[in-house]
Amino acid sequence: MPSFLFISLLLSFIHFSFSLPSIGVTYSTTTTTASPPPDKISATISTLKIPNVRLPEADPSLIKAFAFTNTSLFLSIPNPLLPAVAANRSLALRWLYRHVLPFYPRSKITLISVGNAVLDSVAEQDFTPYLLPAMRNLHLALHELGIKKIPVSTTFSFFSTITTAFPPSSAEFQQPAGDLIIKPLLQFLEETNSSFLINLYPYNLYRLNSEIPVGFALFQDYPFNFRDDLVTGVRYFNLFDMMADSVLTAMAVMGYESVPVIVAETGWPSGGGEAGEVEANEAYAEMYLKGLVRHLKSGVGTPLKKDGVAEVYVYELMDHEGGNNDNNKVKGRKWGILTENMTRKFNVEFSRGVKNYGLMGIFLFLIAIFYAFP
Repeated sequence: MPSFLFISLLLSFIHFSFSLPSIGVTYSTTTTTASPPPDKISATISTLKIPNVRLPEADPSLIKAFAFTNTSLFLSIPNPLLPAVAANRSLALRWLYRHVLPFYPRSKITLISVGNAVLDSVAEQDFTPYLLPAMRNLHLALHELGIKKIPVSTTFSFFSTITTAFPPSSAEFQQPAGDLIIKPLLQFLEETNSSFLINLYPYNLYRLNSEIPVGFALFQDYPFNFRDDLVTGVRYFNLFDMMADSVLTAMAVMGYESVPVIVAETGWPSGGGEAGEVEANEAYAEMYLKGLVRHLKSGVGTPLKKDGVAEVYVYELMDHEGGNNDNNKVKGRKWGILTENMTRKFNVEFSRGVKNYGLMGIFLFLIAIFYAFP
């Protein structure tokens, strides 16, 4: 009996070592300046030991450059293509023939997001009626091609989706989008074993709320650097967890707490932005990234979910001249972990947390075998 208990504990440790969240990065191109060659981007990602890359533009030459690298790729279909993909499955097949079929599985494509932050663009052009039909068509098209291991989802923005970040126990999805769009989508994600994708920026929430201490947003261990949810009694030591648990609570309210959550974008700008953004500096950006990576590799999850989020993607790989070109962000902010000329700004280790435990896990596994078969 004692040996059985010992073996169980060892196997639990080994499982833990292999279940830490993956930490990736977004690489977005710009239309204002020439982008580095795809092979250089792929080589840089490998040098930095970044296991996952999100490609919002899904350039075929870039996808090809990641062949045989073991880097997991998260592709996206741009919002303007949603009406066409929703209306005709053959157009979903056409997109797959251009962006997936020539490269998979040599290029390790693991996820496709149909659109990004569609609720943010409703005032300009409403893509929401096409969202779920486009996702279904792409899912069916993948299966038609015999590809059953690439899940399909879409990406939402925290601020256009969640009612409140504090207390997390009071969070819900904003209406009417919650019932009309997100609930049917969550059902689809559950049925297809996919994940809920969310863009989550503590920097933006900190900027909106003067009562939030900057140390709380930067994972700093200062005295009294915590916030209590008086409803659940849960104590929060960083803003990231508070926002993540708000998302998890909103999902639980709709009955889909078992759907995994992936943070598709997060980060802290190291410069630029609007006048008065003194918090957008390299010191704070490095503190945020180091704190985020340390927290994710600790394996503690979030206060409401032991497993926490499944994956996190830092925005973004490199700065662009004149700042980013994403319409959903303030012009001029520099989010990159590399400069425009691809030199490293921060000393942050993104490699999988499993490497901290892998050899130990193998060693303990051999001990478990020894005890099991004396």
